[in-house]
Amino acid sequence: MQPSKWDLVLDQKPIPIQEHLIEEIARLFAADLSQWPPEIEAFEASTGAKLAALLAETPLRPDPRLYVEAFVLTRFDLNREVEAFDDYLRNHRWLSSGLTAKDKPMLLFLTRFMSEQLLGLKEATGGKLTRAHLLDVLVRTERHFFASTEGHTS
Repeated sequence: MQPSKWDLVLDQKPIPIQEHLIEEIARLFAADLSQWPPEIEAFEASTGAKLAALLAETPLRPDPRLYVEAFVLTRFDLNREVEAFDDYLRNHRWLSSGLTAKDKPMLLFLTRFMSEQLLGLKEATGGKLTRAHLLDVLVRTERHFFASTEGHTS
């Protein structure tokens, strides 16, 4: 007897809803990060003006290395690794990836943007997603983001 086209689906192990949710959120967040400039919600007046100037200076998507470093810093932030975060900035660790001092404002913006988006997710779910879940979303987002931007250069 030949297997039915549905046998593969029926033989698969069910995916827990939280696992599916985390994967879907990561895909959506990666898609959001792939758009430049990112969609920015309300910022306070002083930050908004600085942000507008920063985005005006960078009309094209930043260098992929900047995203790599922003993922590193966001991971430190979500893990509450304050000393590692401070050490990274104080010792200009991003320079070793080929970025320059003028990339620092955009690096800080992307890090803050990603952290705030993920912490907003935690708040929106009423705390049902823990920091460990947010880190999982970040790791998956990074994977999806770089898979979707391979060969992209703007």
